[in-house]
Amino acid sequence: MKRVNGARLSLLSAMLIFGTIGIFRKYIPLPSGLVAFSRGLIGMLFILLIMAIRKEKMDWKAIKPNFLFLSVSGMMIGINWILLFESYRFTTVATATLCYYMAPLFVMLAAPFVLKERITLKKGICMLVALVGMVLVSGVLDTGFSGIGELKGVLFGLGAAAFYASVILLNKKIHNVSAFSKTAIQLGFAALIILPYTLIVENLPQAPTPATVILLLVVGVVHTGISYALYFGSMKSLPAQTIVLFSYLDPIVAILLSVLLLQEPMTLLSGIGAVLILGSTVWSELS
Repeated sequence: MKRVNGARLSLLSAMLIFGTIGIFRKYIPLPSGLVAFSRGLIGMLFILLIMAIRKEKMDWKAIKPNFLFLSVSGMMIGINWILLFESYRFTTVATATLCYYMAPLFVMLAAPFVLKERITLKKGICMLVALVGMVLVSGVLDTGFSGIGELKGVLFGLGAAAFYASVILLNKKIHNVSAFSKTAIQLGFAALIILPYTLIVENLPQAPTPATVILLLVVGVVHTGISYALYFGSMKSLPAQTIVLFSYLDPIVAILLSVLLLQEPMTLLSGIGAVLILGSTVWSELS
């Protein structure tokens, strides 16, 4: 019982940390690619440090047959991060997070083709409700399509969700690799795919200020290394349904902080849309 409670506390802590990343991104005055690269590199190094402390070695025998899926999913994580951070730039943290949490619905939509899983009536209703919620959250009914920046933020958020859904589906193809080994490799490939994009596409700034460096370290160590360690460390002791339900603390925290700390506006329609998206996704996971 004590072990289960400890796992719940670890999972709760990870979700609360994940929910604050949008706030930190808002205060880092660097291109999204550079922020995402720093997150992947620092996170990978921190996971490797944890493995060294735990005296856990990379199981290359198990990694070898899964290497293709590990590398491709890691690259998709990198692209997912870039799109998510761009979404934070163009729209509110709340809207970006809600768009991002369309990922489980995208997984449902792709499951019949990729995993040969049947879409039940309940899942179909959930997808339709979430789609209505997405329309409300996008602000189209409030302002139309005149706010190009806001629309770009929504599209970047949905793009991030699509890549995150792809990562979820690819991870179902990875077997017998420990959580820390898998995470270290995926974060490494995330940083690897982001680096050329950052060097070629983005204009690299001059030396960052000490405050920016501290924020980058927080995102890399706390929001990636520590949170991933807590998240994966809790999985062995908790049922899947508990993990899924706890995961919805992330967007709730992000929305509350965006309104309270950043003073970001949320209209009545956006609030209704948020309830529809989160409610339909949680309902779809309940047996």
